Amino acid sequence: MNLHYSRRLGIAAAALCLSLTAAAADISGAGATFPYPIYAKWADAYKTLTGVGLNYQSIGSGGGIKQIKAKTVTFGASDMPLKPDDLKAAGLVQFPMIIGGVVPVVNIKGIAAGQLHLDGATVASIYLGDITQWNDPKIKSLNPKLALPNTAIAPVYRSDGSGTNYLFSDYLSKESPKFLSTIGANTSVQWPTGIGAKGNEGVANMTTQTDGAIGYVEYAYAKQNKMAYTLLTNKSGAAVGPSAESFQAAAANADWAKAEGYYLILTDQAGAKSWPITGASFILLYKQPQDPVAVNGALKFFAWAYEDGASMAADLDYVPLPAPLIAQVKKTWTSEITSGGHPVWSGK
Repeated sequence: MNLHYSRRLGIAAAALCLSLTAAAADISGAGATFPYPIYAKWADAYKTLTGVGLNYQSIGSGGGIKQIKAKTVTFGASDMPLKPDDLKAAGLVQFPMIIGGVVPVVNIKGIAAGQLHLDGATVASIYLGDITQWNDPKIKSLNPKLALPNTAIAPVYRSDGSGTNYLFSDYLSKESPKFLSTIGANTSVQWPTGIGAKGNEGVANMTTQTDGAIGYVEYAYAKQNKMAYTLLTNKSGAAVGPSAESFQAAAANADWAKAEGYYLILTDQAGAKSWPITGASFILLYKQPQDPVAVNGALKFFAWAYEDGASMAADLDYVPLPAPLIAQVKKTWTSEITSGGHPVWSGK
């Protein structure tokens, strides 16, 4: 064997080794706590299947946007979609990954899940500090047959920048002119009263530990922690409970094909069965990534989750994306996420 051939063999072997190492590298992401339960479930199944893990930091949508812009993770995750102009300015592409619902949860002695009925205006008044007792006449009028205690209300809110905050405050802004003018909708807002907690996990824990508390969490957290969620009056005037069916009913009105950059808000949708605080969770990636191998690995994971992870999502009462939307998203991957003029995603 001559020296040149030996060197070429060594270079080829090193390249193959590097390729295999890159292909087997864990996927890094950060952001929304809203989809964390299903991302964790998908991650376990995918690692068992492929050996590739998912290192996902559940730090809130605001943190996910910061991390992807700082290029410290392969993908960011946010429940507040970025506007098309913001995406263009940052060189990012976004697409929906899963649909779910934010639900008010309470800790009131003697009140079980689905017993308490609230509407958006009343919840807004609670978080504005205008309604302070559980036996307030406005709450009693919505629950004439429920024995409500003379207990002080302890509102619990997200202290970190989050898409859950955004969906909740966006809904309340649509239901209450006073809430819109004094607090508004954003990932971080100035709450005039209450107790702050970090993440869906923190809000769930604080609500569970505080007598008279009301909080808001993604539905999977309410189910996992056996929390007393409330019914809500939706835009059609019907009292509805949170479920995959009511999230799907709200999402059915969405026209993703006409939504530039997939910028679409699903709160307060029409329909007798629609849950009013429904939202999609989005993935953020660079259009021209610094590490196309890592991005290809992430897209393989997302493609697998769309196709093989749907039943796992349904088990946690998330709504998997419909097939036409998945096809639209994959076209976005091949047309907009490129390296050297070629699609990053291998399509496999």
